[in-house]
Amino acid sequence: MSALNRRAVGVDACERHRAEALSRIESRDPDDWPILATALALECPIWTEDQDFFGAGVPTWTTDRVELYLRTADQDS
Repeated sequence: MSALNRRAVGVDACERHRAEALSRIESRDPDDWPILATALALECPIWTEDQDFFGAGVPTWTTDRVELYLRTADQDS
């Protein structure tokens, strides 16, 4: 797990990205905007199997890709 970078973001940062997040995901699932706003605020990918995020303008990682990355990172250390 040392390969994962941990960061926290406040509610204010998410609110600042609300309009942009909604414009990207509203037609798919508007309830997902806080997750997308957080990814935009942190400039980080989303780990998801939810296809609503695919094509929303942020990188997405599915579980099989995360597992592969972590396996590779463990082998490199």
